[in-house]
Amino acid sequence: MNIYVYSDESGVFDHVHNDYYIFGGLIFIGENDKNDWNKKYADIERTFLNNNTNFNREIKSTTVPNDVKNDIFRSFNVCYKFGCVIDEHKVNENIWKSKKNKQRYLDYAYKMSIKNAFVFLMNNDVFKEKEITHINFYVDEHSTATNGIYELKESLEQEFKYGTYSNNYSAYFPPIFSNLIDVNVEFCDSSVPKKRLVRAADFVANKIYYLVTSNKSDKLNNIQNLIIKYLP
Repeated sequence: MNIYVYSDESGVFDHVHNDYYIFGGLIFIGENDKNDWNKKYADIERTFLNNNTNFNREIKSTTVPNDVKNDIFRSFNVCYKFGCVIDEHKVNENIWKSKKNKQRYLDYAYKMSIKNAFVFLMNNDVFKEKEITHINFYVDEHSTATNGIYELKESLEQEFKYGTYSNNYSAYFPPIFSNLIDVNVEFCDSSVPKKRLVRAADFVANKIYYLVTSNKSDKLNNIQNLIIKYLP
């Protein structure tokens, strides 16, 4: 069985001028689930465009009216959603010393928020760990360099396929999926029609960011099927 993860981010990872950085997205279990929602979201976008014939931009959380944004987000009520809330002022000061350190931390935060969601779903019998053979990640590309793509894939593979070690290699932590064959990571241009579910993930990340930065984090607990990880 395949898992499909579509994700986006919200905020700027810069603790001098910003307080929070957010990852958010959608998780689909099996190809049928992914294909069904791809069609449903295509219908959502088509309906909006039919009702707004002068709209000539990419449908994103920052380009549509608030009422439309809320309607789109509510359409994902039955979908499994994940989020990561990073309090930038609590991040270890050494992380800020280099661009490399910052990217490694963000890769770590991303994979741990995904792992948190996977474990939650398994514990709630959404799927069994032995059923999962492939995990596919579709990430909004932004301005990610080629080596950044490779390093994220390597980090996710290590976590979910091979297992990890403690800093001094004295302890080994096995992967949570014993039958995993492959981890695929694709950085996507969200404006491409076939990558519309990355656009859908943008609405999840934006909703989390809005609630956190508006001091309404408690409302995250009321969002159906949303699994949140708080870091550090």
